[in-house]
Parts: sequence; structure tokens; C-alpha cells
Amino acid sequence: MRALRWHGRGDLRLEEVPEPPEPGPGQAIVEVAYSGICGTDLHEYRHGPNLIRTGPHPLTGLAPPFTLGHEFSGRVVALGGEVPGIGVGTRVAVDPCLRCGVCRWCRHGEYHICAKGGSLGLAADGAFAPLVTVPAEGLVPIPDGVSDRLAALAEPLAVGLHAVRRAAVQPGDHVLLLGAGPIGVAALLALKLAGAAGIYVSEPVPERARCAAELGATEVFDPGRTDVRREVFLRTGRVGPDVVVEATGLPELAELAVTTVRRGGRAVLAGISGGSASLPLTQIVPFERTVLGSLGYNFDIPRVLELIATARLDPSPLLTGVYPLARGLDAFGELGSRHHLKILLAPEER
Repeated sequence: MRALRWHGRGDLRLEEVPEPPEPGPGQAIVEVAYSGICGTDLHEYRHGPNLIRTGPHPLTGLAPPFTLGHEFSGRVVALGGEVPGIGVGTRVAVDPCLRCGVCRWCRHGEYHICAKGGSLGLAADGAFAPLVTVPAEGLVPIPDGVSDRLAALAEPLAVGLHAVRRAAVQPGDHVLLLGAGPIGVAALLALKLAGAAGIYVSEPVPERARCAAELGATEVFDPGRTDVRREVFLRTGRVGPDVVVEATGLPELAELAVTTVRRGGRAVLAGISGGSASLPLTQIVPFERTVLGSLGYNFDIPRVLELIATARLDPSPLLTGVYPLARGLDAFGELGSRHHLKILLAPEER
């Protein structure tokens, strides 16, 4: 079968690989329907290695090259043992987190921050291929009425939902969202569900700013033309936002998040990068601001699928392109354009 594999920075190859062997205990094989290109995948391609280790991963023992792809939906075609509620033929989304199951964090249900943790597509072969081997514990049945395309968006939506849960957003809160890329848009949708009264968005790309406005942002600012901190301060009665969600990973925006949130407020950093941020203690301690990291998701993918199934959440605005896997390299090039949010790859034309 053909797979899109990461060999190093700037080196993606569509190449022939063997089909997965029969699954072992605790494993399943999923026939991929759609797999999304994540900003992490793009970052590994352009600037990596970042999350991909050049040597063997401590949990999987595997080293590159890897088949990328950790946001996906599909159908179970083989099981290495009985899985309650799931059989061959079940449509599934997949929580791609790889976990040891025995560390302090796994034992407390915080598998997403496992001491040895990794992810499909970054520490083992992922879903930019027709078939992928996955941990059976990551299988999430897709509710009836949710399409395979929308189910493939559950993973990035779960990142936004988890960040908003980490922020403990309450009905009536005012929130500043820094960045309206895929994770920012996912957070925006989650903020609406949480009942935020004011959702202010800072986004310099006109197409993404327009998308945020259409999705219900209270107001969208171009940070190249506007002092966002000042404008949000004025619109919140000279108090400041209760929460700031940083969704880009840009170090300078981490500092802006901390200095913009109100006294006693919460700054949530959900973007990932290899940069370092300067966070002045005089802006944290005297104002009793809380700074929180938010990594991925923690049992959030089933929540997202239920929200889609009950029409509480419509992720379709995230989807801006579908490519066959054979054009995966073109898709990576297109994802850098200003109008794209999320591109899905399909092993066959659909």
C-alpha cells in the first residue's frame, strides 16, 4: 500500500510500505476513510524534527521514518481481541494518544500527559495510508448521522474543547482568543457552547478573520492595525477578559496572553512551538493571574462526536479541502495558503 511518510525536515515521500500485520492483543486495524493534516504535521515537515524523535521513541521503540497522520476516521477491519461495543465493521474515530498505562498520570486518567507518551503519526505509523494499526483503547465509535468527513475533524475540535475546559470558562465570561487557525476556530466553537458572553478574536489573516466573524465572534481585530490589548480592555469595562486562549504557539503571544487577561483571570496556552517566551513575574504574581498549559485532549473526542451528533456543534466550517492521498504533497503545499483551515486526505477518491 502507499503511505505518506516523514523522513526528515522537508522530506515527505509517498512510497510503498507493507500492509500492517495481524493485530496483537489490545490492537486494532482501521481502514482509513479520511485523515486531516494537522499544524503539527506541517511544522514537522517544514521545521522538524520537533515532536518526532530522531532515535527510538521510549514508549514504542520505533524511529523515523514514520507515516504521518493522527486526525482520522475509518472502519475497523481487524481486532486483536474483544473490545466492548466495537466489532469488525464499526465506524470509528481514533484517539491517537499512545500511553504506557502504568505511570502516575495514566493511573489517574491523565493519559494525554503520560510520562512516556506519544502519538500515532509521530511515535508510530499514522493514518496517511489506507490501513493503520491503532491501540484498541483509542477506538471511539462514530454515532449514526455523523459522516466520516466530520468525524475526522473530531480530534482538532477536541483540542479546542479541552483548552476551553482547562480555562473553566463560565457562562457570561469574556474571552480573548489569539489566533483563528484550526485550533483557534475549534476553541471559538467550544467557547460558544460554554456560554461566553464576549468572544474577541485577534487574527491578522483576512480569510481567517472573516471565518471567525461568520462563526459568531463578538469582534475580530487585526493585530497589525489595532492595539488588541487596549481594545479588549475598553470593551470589558476597563477590566480585561476573564480568559485569554493562545492558539498559535507564537512566543510573543504567550506574553500578550498573560499581560492582557484581567486580575485573577486565566491565560491558557494551547499552541505548541519550540520557542521560548518571556513571562514577567511582575505581571503574574501581583495580579494573581493563572497560566495554564493545555495539551491535546483527555476523553474529549467522544464528547465532540456526541455534540456533532446532537447538532450542538457544526465543524463543517473547519473543512476547506479534500485531497486524495496520492496528492498529499500538493496538499501540504496548499495548506500554507491563507484560505485553508483543515485539509483532509483520502486514500481513494471520494
